[in-house]
Amino acid sequence: MKLTKWNFTMSVLGIVIYVADIAADIWVTSNYFCEGQYSLGILTLVFRCLSSIIVQIFSYEWFKEDCESPDPRKLNWIFLLHFLHGGIFTRYWFALKGGYQAAFKQNSSGDELTGGPASIIHKRAIDALADISMLRVFKTFLKTTPQLILQIYILMEHDKAAFSQYASIITSFCSISWSTLDYQISLRKSLPDKNQFAGVPPKLLYLLYKLFTLTSWILSIALATLLNIISSIFLLIFLWTLGFSWTLKQHTMFCKSKRMEFLYRTVVGIILIFTFFNVKGEQTKIHISSYYATHVLVTSGIMCVFWKTSVTEQLYFTFVSITVFLTLVLGIICLIVYYMFFHPTIYFKQESASDKVDGLAREREKEETSRIRNFIMQ
Repeated sequence: MKLTKWNFTMSVLGIVIYVADIAADIWVTSNYFCEGQYSLGILTLVFRCLSSIIVQIFSYEWFKEDCESPDPRKLNWIFLLHFLHGGIFTRYWFALKGGYQAAFKQNSSGDELTGGPASIIHKRAIDALADISMLRVFKTFLKTTPQLILQIYILMEHDKAAFSQYASIITSFCSISWSTLDYQISLRKSLPDKNQFAGVPPKLLYLLYKLFTLTSWILSIALATLLNIISSIFLLIFLWTLGFSWTLKQHTMFCKSKRMEFLYRTVVGIILIFTFFNVKGEQTKIHISSYYATHVLVTSGIMCVFWKTSVTEQLYFTFVSITVFLTLVLGIICLIVYYMFFHPTIYFKQESASDKVDGLAREREKEETSRIRNFIMQ
């Protein structure tokens, strides 16, 4: 387990994107209130606040779990920072501080990373970045994705938008794409028994697979919302119910308390509305095929309904419908190519047949295990 200078640089880029996303939200919300669109401004704030509260709860719980001998005074300060919604920034401070020491000081010291002090520093830095990656996944699908749907819906409904809305849409797509790729890299980086990505092509293909499928699905939901808001809400609730039920069936064991485990399963159910994640690290061939087959059917159904309405007379519909089908086809192609040729368990031929399971970590005895091992796998 070794944190490189490139990993550290990507972590810095991650916090830049995170801050840019917050700035875009503030910009869009302030414009809504200035224009008298209070309902849209409040709705945007609701997405931001609810997601931030959930992220702070998980972050604080993890801080308590990681304290071997909790100092009440220190925990009070940490609680205050999280209460003020500064949990992510607190984690970034510790992660970048440890990451800088691991990437720039330990790497140049010539220490062998074989269990000595250097390896411990690297492991702590990698685990800290893995925690941030998990929290960013929560934030992405609890706030960024729903807000992106809202912004696209507003853009199509009013057939005009301010520059701030375009900026918000662009930063949201960047945030979603980055968080999914960063999560996958962090997952494999923090678990020594998992194969790493072999160069740039697998990362790029994985990024395109997620980006294209998410783009198609987000646009489809925005179109469904434009057709009938109530029906769209019921569709999302139904999909969440399916995802939550599947998570219950998998008997996940991510959190130590039943209360936090229930919250975790609720959040994973929301994530499964938008993209596929393997919650137990088991074989995914049937599950992922069923998941995206359902997406194809629902997307096709939404588009067929739209073709029978007067909405198709709008200029943007032709562009949006072509984008939906094109990104869906490209996303499925990238998914198939990735899992057939570039998935780390396929790409590394030296792995035994028992190891060639998507997201299944090999059972090895370790002194310490990463929290991410029990998180949503891929």
